[in-house]
Amino acid sequence: MLLLLLLLLAVIIPGGDSEDAVQGPTSYHVIQISTYANSTWAQNQGSGWLGDLQIHGWDSDSGTAIFLKPWSKGNFSNEEVTEVVDLLRVYLIGFTREVQDKAKEFQLEYPFVIQGTAGCELHPGKAISSFLRGALGGLDFVSLKNNLCVPAPEGGSKAQQFCALIIQYQGILDIIETLLSETCPRYLLGVLDAGKAELQRQVKPEAWLSSGPTPGPGRLLLVCHVSGFYPKPVWVMWMRGEQEQPSTQRGDILPHADGTWYFRVTLDVVAGEVSGLSCRVKHSSLGDQDIILYWGHPTSITLIVLAIIVPFLILLICLALWYWRRWSPETQAVITEINLNMFHQIITIFNQIKFLETVREMIIHMLAEK
Repeated sequence: MLLLLLLLLAVIIPGGDSEDAVQGPTSYHVIQISTYANSTWAQNQGSGWLGDLQIHGWDSDSGTAIFLKPWSKGNFSNEEVTEVVDLLRVYLIGFTREVQDKAKEFQLEYPFVIQGTAGCELHPGKAISSFLRGALGGLDFVSLKNNLCVPAPEGGSKAQQFCALIIQYQGILDIIETLLSETCPRYLLGVLDAGKAELQRQVKPEAWLSSGPTPGPGRLLLVCHVSGFYPKPVWVMWMRGEQEQPSTQRGDILPHADGTWYFRVTLDVVAGEVSGLSCRVKHSSLGDQDIILYWGHPTSITLIVLAIIVPFLILLICLALWYWRRWSPETQAVITEINLNMFHQIITIFNQIKFLETVREMIIHMLAEK
């Protein structure tokens, strides 16, 4: 899979040695997904990824590449990019026809989906690893290792048949190896340099606690949310003092539209054992200043009321006083009574809130003693 594409790219993008080092393993890979509904209808989807960040797309309707970042072209010239896009279009047309022609020979039953991914990864010390893998219907089919086509066990006889066919074209395999080991790293280093202002940015996370659905009688599900951070690597753990809680359950790291990330971890705990629990967040943007949130110390409800309700009531009272001076004595008396009622309502709300907070603290204290 993707062999014809790599062959075409190798013709116009020469390989070259790089003298720059990259900190940490960094990868670039392309993904192709080709769907075949029948012998006359097919659709191709493509994308390019710098690690977990998508920087290229493919518009299958117009046959045009989509550059999702201003620096997605790396250090390639506009002429090189135009040639690549033109060849991609030709490649996808040829790939579709070739698969449809070989469908009967390989006993492929419609509908089916072919997936392919190819790319390279740079490690400290200039070590380079490359990969090319193909899948059929979501199962591994073949891979390219050490200039050899290796059939996957899941691919069965079809994968063995494909490798027996492609191994006859050693020249193509040599070009693919050069492309993956030389050209791909050159592009990778170029795009890392072009996009370093964005790729090296640090965005601090925000964190908060909540409770999830009750897991059972006498138990609580504690949830720690971490949102808006970049880059992606993050460490979040429920703690008791300095002891990590091994029963912490981690969710998936999910992307926001602005390129930052969201993550959450949960802890199923007995209701009476929540005392002393905290959520700790480590991220590169925080340095040594970890975020630590303690369960049982939420934002005061009174403060929320003060921030939302009181300014609105004060505004109403000020407007009433302004108009009060312009109205008759009878109207002034009515407005004065309204203002007094508003103050009484505010005092009543505060008393109710304090009562609820007191009850809540008593319940937590009773559960902790049990």
